[in-house]
Amino acid sequence: MSNTPVLHSYFRSSCSWRVRVALALKQIQYKQKGVHLLNNGGEQHSDEYKSVNPMEQVPTLMIDGVSLTQSLPIIEYLEETRPDIYPLLPGDPKDRVRVRQIAEIINSGIQPVQNLSILQAVGPERKMQWGHDAIHKGFVAIEDLLKSYSSGKYCIGDKVTIADICLVPQVYNATRFKVDMKLFPTIARINAALEELPEFQKAHFTNQPDTPEELKKS
Repeated sequence: MSNTPVLHSYFRSSCSWRVRVALALKQIQYKQKGVHLLNNGGEQHSDEYKSVNPMEQVPTLMIDGVSLTQSLPIIEYLEETRPDIYPLLPGDPKDRVRVRQIAEIINSGIQPVQNLSILQAVGPERKMQWGHDAIHKGFVAIEDLLKSYSSGKYCIGDKVTIADICLVPQVYNATRFKVDMKLFPTIARINAALEELPEFQKAHFTNQPDTPEELKKS
């Protein structure tokens, strides 16, 4: 049996995207198994996938003989088991809580409110405004926090952390929902710097095995 980790992922899922960045930073080679969230009513609802992840969500990472779900616990596991390969949490406790604070604003305060299942419940006429408002509100909070932290090149200082891993996919979602990023110059600056890093480029939704050809980068 192969010991290569397997990531069940959807190319445009922001939670899957986070884990792809963490895997790249931790230099972990893995296989991807695409789970299309729209085809045939959503492959995440199939009996086969429910046996892997009863919450019928992506990502799921199979690694080290265990099956892991929920993006932030997955990333924390990678950090705890591989702490010497690109540490994703600062050493200072105050900086660590700042990292987690930004990550959780995105993970629990923004992303679930504009997630696919919620948008489907809201309906096609309201989903764009709904998603826009959810992201805008969260970005107002994050922008203020980043300014108060006197951040460096990235969210917390000059090293990539879990906060940055969460930020980039959420900025992409902001563009999808037509959030005016000119209102959030600190977020925009940090995002631009992160997008220059090869690990973030590798994890980008346009570079995945299950990305439709028309969306792939040439």
